[in-house]
Amino acid sequence: MTAKVETLEFQSEARQLLQLMIHSIYSNKDTFLRELVSNASDALDKLRLEAFRDKELQVDTDDLHIDLDLDAESRTLTVRDNGIGMSREEVVALIGTIAKSGTAEFLRKLKDNKDAAGQQDLIGQFGVGFYSSFMVADKVTLLTRKAGEDTGTRWESTGEGTYTVEPVDDAPQGTSVTLHLKPEDTEEHLYDYASRAKVVEIVRRYSDFITWPIRVEPEGGGEPETVNSRKALWARPQSEVTEDEYTEFYKHVSHDWSAPLETIRISAEGTFEYQALLFIPERAPFDLFMRDRKRGVQLYVKRVFIMDDCEELMPEYLRFVKGVVDAQDLSLNVSREILQKDRQIQLMRRRLVKRVLATVKSLLADKPDAYATFWSEFGRAVKEGLLDDFDNRDAILDIASFASTDDDEKPTTLAAYVARMKENQDAIYYMTGESRAALENSPHLEAFRAKGYEVLLLTDPIDEMWVGAVPEFAGKKFQSVAKGEVDLDSEEEKEEAKKHQEEYTDLLAWMTEALVDKVKEVRLSTRLTTSPACVVGDTFDLTPNLEKMYRAMGQEVPQVKRVLELNPTHPLVTALRAAHADESRRVELGDSAELLYGMALLAEGGELTDPTRFVRLLAGRLEKAL
Repeated sequence: MTAKVETLEFQSEARQLLQLMIHSIYSNKDTFLRELVSNASDALDKLRLEAFRDKELQVDTDDLHIDLDLDAESRTLTVRDNGIGMSREEVVALIGTIAKSGTAEFLRKLKDNKDAAGQQDLIGQFGVGFYSSFMVADKVTLLTRKAGEDTGTRWESTGEGTYTVEPVDDAPQGTSVTLHLKPEDTEEHLYDYASRAKVVEIVRRYSDFITWPIRVEPEGGGEPETVNSRKALWARPQSEVTEDEYTEFYKHVSHDWSAPLETIRISAEGTFEYQALLFIPERAPFDLFMRDRKRGVQLYVKRVFIMDDCEELMPEYLRFVKGVVDAQDLSLNVSREILQKDRQIQLMRRRLVKRVLATVKSLLADKPDAYATFWSEFGRAVKEGLLDDFDNRDAILDIASFASTDDDEKPTTLAAYVARMKENQDAIYYMTGESRAALENSPHLEAFRAKGYEVLLLTDPIDEMWVGAVPEFAGKKFQSVAKGEVDLDSEEEKEEAKKHQEEYTDLLAWMTEALVDKVKEVRLSTRLTTSPACVVGDTFDLTPNLEKMYRAMGQEVPQVKRVLELNPTHPLVTALRAAHADESRRVELGDSAELLYGMALLAEGGELTDPTRFVRLLAGRLEKAL
């Protein structure tokens, strides 16, 4: 008796929806194989669960696997599994109706039965992955037989709106999907999917950690070989994974040739489950500060690769962290390619960030050498988080370290700085600049050094930004030694300062007027001990270095006049005061005041607006002196 072949139409305006999905939903045609392998993996999971629940189901679960059969001559690719299979009714219901997922229905049933144990290994969500086959195939043939049934079903379609269904008596248990491949067209990113090398490449990219063996016959024939590693280290108990395996896996996901500095494992259970295996590299990549660099960890959903460089899971300032996050359930679009912004993603991100920062803090406490390596390689990037991650700002400050005047080589943490602060000190003193050598030679540090106050020496460009955004640490405000007025004097010194103020009142007023185009004020200094003068900014002024950075980025900022401070005990300044007191000599003092300002500007590493004029004035003064 001839088997009855039925021709049926896709439901729900399937022709238009099918074309839209084939041409629009998947941006990468390679993903068709990921979807078919995921479906096959689901079918194997379902068979294992059904065999466990239904003791009367006579099936062999000892050799569950997925086979990929290639035929270069006929240009076909077959994805075959020996899983649960489908009945005729299920084929029509699940494949004939777009976006009705058998896995989603199966999950609903498990949920209704409170059987949570069986949900964790099931992948499908939308039921449309099967149709991605039509991106690469002119015709798709599906042959399936459900476990426990005698008759199978053949389904076939060209994706044009109809399909045929017929019974098959001798179908093996499970499902095979045969793709009659379209001609290769590299311009349309349509590759030779009958090529073993290409198929293996896709499997290792997207399905390498699938639980079940994925087998492909070797070139030239022979026994099929398993081509996926199946080594999802994050899913194995930590006690069963060796350091060598972690290192090998890190090299696989990071393309780094050295071992990681630290390994981080995270497992979250409850209403939303996920696992993560993260790594902190030993050295910074060459593109760490390049604008077009890629960042983020790899995202998997139930061991199926979804995307590289998942930026939603790791903030910009932790862009060097490598690894894998494997979630049990996420709100993906139907192609699994785009994460939707949702609460689950935000919860995962917060947990991952806190764990990475906590790990660095443990390095600081328990592995100082490893921490020193970490901070020298990545500290500059981590400090970027002080500008935008307000939730973790304190955690970042806890793990940060900075050069300081306390030690010529070893940086200090803020906690250590605060512990060394003088009894009456209420601020954390710092200075920003381009290099440590320039800062150490700055006149701004003279009084601080003379009186034993420690000063942080901040030379990273990001330091210019965050010190103005972070108000305090451990109740101590941050204060620049090159901004505002400094109060380091004892009571006796303050009385002496009052006398100096009276003596210099006329000179300060005259110099403020003489240099009105260059400075907003001339005043006496309490921060100088050996230099005659220095230039300082008001508390909220931009530093010269920050001004320079903004202009280098093409941003115009207004020129800020600063304050010229004089050392009242320096011979040059006392001589200037004496000369000013002699009215007959005041005419020539304008040039002297300008020279003093230029010297102060050069001493801090600044730039003269008119170097030629400064040199001419200096040459004239030297000529008179000689």
